[in-house]
Amino acid sequence: MTHPVPPAQAPGTGVTYVFAVCRGTRAVNTADVTRLAGMPGGATVRLLPSGPLTAVVQTVPAADFTDEVWQSRLSDRQEIERYARAHHEVVSAAAVHGPAVPLPLATLYHDDDRARRALDDEAHRFHGVLKRIAHHAEWGVKVYEPVAARQDQEEREAAPVGSGGREAPAPGAGLAYLNRKRGVQERRERRREQALSVAESVDAELRELAAASRRLRTHGAVPGGDSRVHVLNATYLVAEQRADELASLVRALGERAGTRIELTGPWVPYSFVGEV
Repeated sequence: MTHPVPPAQAPGTGVTYVFAVCRGTRAVNTADVTRLAGMPGGATVRLLPSGPLTAVVQTVPAADFTDEVWQSRLSDRQEIERYARAHHEVVSAAAVHGPAVPLPLATLYHDDDRARRALDDEAHRFHGVLKRIAHHAEWGVKVYEPVAARQDQEEREAAPVGSGGREAPAPGAGLAYLNRKRGVQERRERRREQALSVAESVDAELRELAAASRRLRTHGAVPGGDSRVHVLNATYLVAEQRADELASLVRALGERAGTRIELTGPWVPYSFVGEV
């Protein structure tokens, strides 16, 4: 299923926004989705059946989703987050009672007929994805590089005597400073290598439990100034009946490795629906 942004249409024209695709109308509680606001300015969220598949859709103003308007919205963090939350809320409601394939943000068609045609054209792919994610959820795992308790002390010890201008450095102080600085750097590198080794071990064990996994980009230092650094940012597709096993394994791995491992979820499996 493609997700084009329709070209500009006459003022007041509505287009069909697709949130998710499910197996059939019985797989979705109509009341769960129709009570939601959906996209700002849109009509009532509704179900659009097409053969054995059902799309969760909403008629939205075409003028709100032109290329120009959408590109402008993408540059406004608060605004794009508002749309992303609205999208996710509907997808999550659609997935409460059965598997739902979440579509990308701003998946639009000129009308319901075009959306139905896309469902029919890609029906075999949707059925494949629905089978893969049924009774599974997505879980996020982040492993952090341990914060060394001595790091600040090491940096203070590495600072040259008299660096504040209060006294002149003693003879040979410069060489001693360079040696201390080199030692601090070497210890940091060793800690980083050890943390990466732990991350690989954690990922290997979690992949044994999961049905599928994806490695994501790490974000370096965590915002907030607490010195935490990601060494693993991954997501795992895990069967519902193994959720407790996953949580126990993550706790055990964190205790064994002596590092912080953060588990989030369960989520609708956005990362494992592929290109549909």
